[in-house]
Amino acid sequence: MKIAFVYDVIYPYVKGGVEMRIHELAIRLGARGHDVHIIGMKYWDGPDSIKTDGITLHGICPPQQLYADGRRTLFEALFFSCHLLLFLMREEFDIIDCQQFPYIPCFPVKLASVMKKKPFIITWHEVWGDYWYEYLDWLGAFGKVTERLVTGLTPNIIAVSATTAKKLRLLGLCNEVRIIPNGVNPRQLRSLPPSTEPFDIIFVGRLIKEKHADVLIRSFAVILSGSPNRTLLILGDGPERDAIRSLVRNLAIEDRVFFKSFLDSHDEVISLMKSSHICVIPSTREGFGIAALEALACGLPIVTVDHPDNAIGELITEETGFLSSLSIEDLSSKIEVALCRYPSMKTNCMISAEAYDWDRIVDRVEQFYKSLTG
Repeated sequence: MKIAFVYDVIYPYVKGGVEMRIHELAIRLGARGHDVHIIGMKYWDGPDSIKTDGITLHGICPPQQLYADGRRTLFEALFFSCHLLLFLMREEFDIIDCQQFPYIPCFPVKLASVMKKKPFIITWHEVWGDYWYEYLDWLGAFGKVTERLVTGLTPNIIAVSATTAKKLRLLGLCNEVRIIPNGVNPRQLRSLPPSTEPFDIIFVGRLIKEKHADVLIRSFAVILSGSPNRTLLILGDGPERDAIRSLVRNLAIEDRVFFKSFLDSHDEVISLMKSSHICVIPSTREGFGIAALEALACGLPIVTVDHPDNAIGELITEETGFLSSLSIEDLSSKIEVALCRYPSMKTNCMISAEAYDWDRIVDRVEQFYKSLTG
């Protein structure tokens, strides 16, 4: 099959969960003999199309500013979408897998699919629903309408979690939703050494209000009152970073809380996970939770928030972690239990992550593609 993945940003030039998923699937599909292409903005010098790891990267337009005031820019999505339509009308693919975000590129993919009489898939990583109003205020109504329109562009839908699939159905989607989650590479993770910097607790993620790093900080201050030698690593960046640092100073716990921005090497992130005891991500909005899955693969129990919009909860069992309410008292209590029990939970955490091995995930993706292309 000649397969195209469509997403405006491309790994490793931009690193995130969606980019990583496309990369991991693409190199495995390419190794199985498929002709795999990734279509995005051009982040490199030289020719517009380059071959790497057995896959072809197409830079169809110059990169544009992705964020302004902490939000994705509309111009970037429109600019990419215009170039995308021109590119797709010139090329032939057996199947196109278009990522739902940032929504607008899904429309030129639909048009090209109709014109070329070829199937396409939309992979949904998250459904925002009413969150659009928090993101764009009254303009969120347009975002919400656009999201609803995208659900009707194709009957071929992949959701990366049951939480996302459920929210798609709440939007009124009647077609079957194929749940194919994100994955990890357990063998690669096992080969990486732990960092020389040990921590009791690690938080990994963007510092945005939905991740509730402030609640973690306040809960950690409660834990320090009884266990003053505990340590916490906040690994990430985002618009809440200054507020979180200020909270740490106000609570006078700077000597026990450590900050690192997102690292250039993903291996460094994994090494820091492997030198920690537990992972705490008190998020109330996660489409999947790749950082939590990677932590499980490293043997770390997870503490997260029990919330209908938090897909990390799908990874949690009695053997792999703890669900908490979004309260300082409950979260600090669950963290303390996890810190006591983590040695006995390590093996079960690692075993649970085996089900998400990328080699297993690509089997399901390939089977779905073949069912659509005959």
